[in-house]
Amino acid sequence: MDDIRFKITEAARMAGVSASTLRLWESQGLIEPLRSATGQRLFDQAMMDRLKTIGWLRTEKGLNPAAIREVLKDEIETAAPAEPPTTLKTDGDTVSAIGPKIRHLRRQTGRTLQSVADETGITLSLLSSFERISQGLSLPALHTLAACFGTTLSALSGQEGGDHRQSLVRAGQWTAWPATASGVTIQPLAEGRHQMECHRFVLAPGASSEGAYRHDGEEFLHVLHGRMQIVLDGDQFFDLTDGDSFYFESTRFHAWRNLHDAETVLIWINTPPTF
Repeated sequence: MDDIRFKITEAARMAGVSASTLRLWESQGLIEPLRSATGQRLFDQAMMDRLKTIGWLRTEKGLNPAAIREVLKDEIETAAPAEPPTTLKTDGDTVSAIGPKIRHLRRQTGRTLQSVADETGITLSLLSSFERISQGLSLPALHTLAACFGTTLSALSGQEGGDHRQSLVRAGQWTAWPATASGVTIQPLAEGRHQMECHRFVLAPGASSEGAYRHDGEEFLHVLHGRMQIVLDGDQFFDLTDGDSFYFESTRFHAWRNLHDAETVLIWINTPPTF
């Protein structure tokens, strides 16, 4: 099946465009068809997938040829050997950036940006950008992306290391996950992979989950100082302030935001480790 080659008329019909459109795309540098011994254009399955991507970017996203070429650059890179995830510095410690880790996982599993975008509902351009700079996705989108690869945000953020039997984190010596969401700092309070994921959340004024999400497990949070709001199932609102605690099942859609005009700091525990 992988050796099948389609002539230009067949490829155009399958892609839902005209043969002249495919010739135009070739002149614009968007595609490079194979050639037969007689010079006839031929399209293999990889090129057919590329045609579908180009068509989607034109009709659904309204991108011009130059913009489409930029998006497709990342698709070309998938043929290159997968490089190890890059790292960055935060609070004196070296941590792996989440975006390159996602790209590494995608390439290891032979997935294209388009297939991941289709499965997660994250736009192709946003997904491509996140893989490069680790910014721009909300926590709900990050949860969906992690689940797509059978992992969790904790694992992607490097929390899986350490002694699983015990963990001591001294006051003020918290590391932090690589920042992905604006104004949200997540600091592990127990290093390693455990049945409970214990975090210290620091929410800047106006910070939020930027949407609702859900996953397996149960959650408990305790507000150290500040004021925040939890929204369950889209219609149940709970305002929490200094000293308040809250428990709920993670399978319910939940969203949150900082209501304070300063930082809100809280302890957040998930079990089992599905965050």
